[in-house]
Amino acid sequence: MGARRVAAEGDDVAGARYDAPEEPEVDAYYRPLWIEEPARRRRLPDPVRTSAVRAVLIIAVTLMQAMVAFLCTLAGSWLAFPMVLSSVASTVVATWAALDVWVTRQVWNQRHGVVSEPSSTARALRRERRTARRQARATERAQERIRRQGGAGQLSHP
Repeated sequence: MGARRVAAEGDDVAGARYDAPEEPEVDAYYRPLWIEEPARRRRLPDPVRTSAVRAVLIIAVTLMQAMVAFLCTLAGSWLAFPMVLSSVASTVVATWAALDVWVTRQVWNQRHGVVSEPSSTARALRRERRTARRQARATERAQERIRRQGGAGQLSHP
């Protein structure tokens, strides 16, 4: 929309109005299309994710088979009996796949360790042990340095 202004005293035609060229409108608030947020949960390990995807696909096929078996039964089709049999077999396989996800997750956690947050007491104890180990290593390095120098720098020699 063009801006209008009233001519000032020095203009050629007193009281004349004119349209000023439009200025590009700049939004005072720029909002991006999406905002990147850190993930709330860590990504599943590869073997667990693979078994979970496999289980979801098998369960989806099983549900479709059950639906087709039900519809074939309602329609009185000859395909109803084979579909019911295959649905029963697929249900067993789908249960096995769901158990496979659980077992794979447990095995992965046992092999690679579970990420846990220790209590504040355990954290303090670990911190104390770490400090003690650092001091012991520093003392050992200092003793080794003295031994390498052949006792130079000591006030008295035994």
